[in-house]
This record gives sequence, C-alpha cells and structure tokens, in this order.
Amino acid sequence: MGSENLLATLEQSLRQARVTRSRIASRLADIEAEAERMRTELSEMDALVSQTEAAMFRIMSGMFTAQTSAAPSDAEIEAALRRDAVRAAAQQQQAPPPPAPVASVARHEMPAVRANAEPMNDRFADRTIPQATAMLLREAGGPLHVNEIYNRLVEGNFQFTGHHPTISIAVSLNRNQRFRKVAPGTFDLVIRDASQTSTG
Repeated sequence: MGSENLLATLEQSLRQARVTRSRIASRLADIEAEAERMRTELSEMDALVSQTEAAMFRIMSGMFTAQTSAAPSDAEIEAALRRDAVRAAAQQQQAPPPPAPVASVARHEMPAVRANAEPMNDRFADRTIPQATAMLLREAGGPLHVNEIYNRLVEGNFQFTGHHPTISIAVSLNRNQRFRKVAPGTFDLVIRDASQTSTG
C-alpha cells in the first residue's frame, strides 16, 4: 500500500515536471523567436545607419567641393589683404598702406584650386599655416600662389577651419615677416637658405 502511494506521488511529480518542462520549452521558443526578430531589426537599423552616414558624407563632400571650387579670385584675395591691413593699422593707430593697383590683379594668372585634392600623408596635420608654407616654399625653390599652397597643404592633411582657406593663407602669410608678397596672391620667403640662393 505504501509503495502504491509512493508510486502515485512519483507519477504525479513526473507529470508536473513534464508540464513545467513543456512550458519552459515553449517560453524558450518564444524568446528565441523574439531574439531572431530583434536581430533582424538590428540588421535593418545597421543598414539605415550606413545609408544615413553615406548620405551625410555625400552632402559634406558636395559642400566642400562647392566651397573649394568657388575659390576667391586674386582681386578678392588682395581686397581681403587690404581690409586686414586697414584693421591692423587702425589697431596701431597708423595710416593704412596705399591700395595695390587693381590692373595688375586682372592680368595675373592664378592656378586653380583642385576640388579633388585629398590627403596623401600627415606631414602638415600638426603645423600652422606659416610653418607648413615655409616648408613648401623651401621645397618649391621659388614663390607659390595661395591656391597652389592650399592644394599642397590639403595633400599634407592640413586642417582648415574657415570658409575661405586661400584668403586665410594669404592673410596669415601677409602678417608674417618671414614671407613677402611678390605678385597678387603669390608669396615667397624673405630669406632663403644660402645653398638655394647660391644655386638659383
């Protein structure tokens, strides 16, 4: 009699264990199905993020191309230099220098800003405009126009912050006594290395 009671208890316990296991297995299947749905949603979100990043890159590239392709003319660069000189003279309470003749600006041929210029190395990443330009002018062995300086600075991964980088270059070099303007928008070093001047 005691054995039959024990057997009935064990059978009831076995049935409950099977029901519980079935319920847990069913719950696990639901969780796995939910996990698969979440993985699908994650994949779709990853695709959306990639598409959004690509669209942002295209827009920013277009803005940069539009910005650099509409490079300031020599006349605009010269006007910016005159404005900067007037501001500097006003700060020092001196008379501004006489304006440069516009006729020479109109006849001067300037190199183009390359809209597709890309960094080829990091040589100018941590340099200032005067430091990097001094290196470029030494390498060139002669004067360079600000557009060509810009192209070469971009190739060296120089990071510009303003809307008109060529004007920023011109103003920066014009303020620095190491450089002299030899033509509209064109600068050279005031003093070159003895080895370069003797061979030039």
